[in-house]
Amino acid sequence: MSKESFKEFVRKNPKLVTHVNSGDMNWQKFYEMYDMYGEENEVWTPYLATPKKKEENTHSDFMDYFKNINLDSVQESIASIQRVLGVLGDLAVTKEATDTKPAYEPKPIYKHFDD
Repeated sequence: MSKESFKEFVRKNPKLVTHVNSGDMNWQKFYEMYDMYGEENEVWTPYLATPKKKEENTHSDFMDYFKNINLDSVQESIASIQRVLGVLGDLAVTKEATDTKPAYEPKPIYKHFDD
């Protein structure tokens, strides 16, 4: 088998590119498989098969996820986050109160020694 026929095979089956890009296989191994088995062998089925989508179970998986949530722990987490935000807010308010300094007022140039 020639390289050109292998390139044509890859153009017909672009899923091979995804396997190489993901690091599952490399072009050398694919070419060796192509050279040994040809295009029509069942060795290509794992690489050319379309993965089946799990759309039917998506809804039930989503619901199972929410069924397994412990609402008491969620409420405790929210309460602790509120306490932390309250402490941070208090720190910000006290810092602003202590940072207020009287504004600098420059003295006029023509005035000498508080005349």
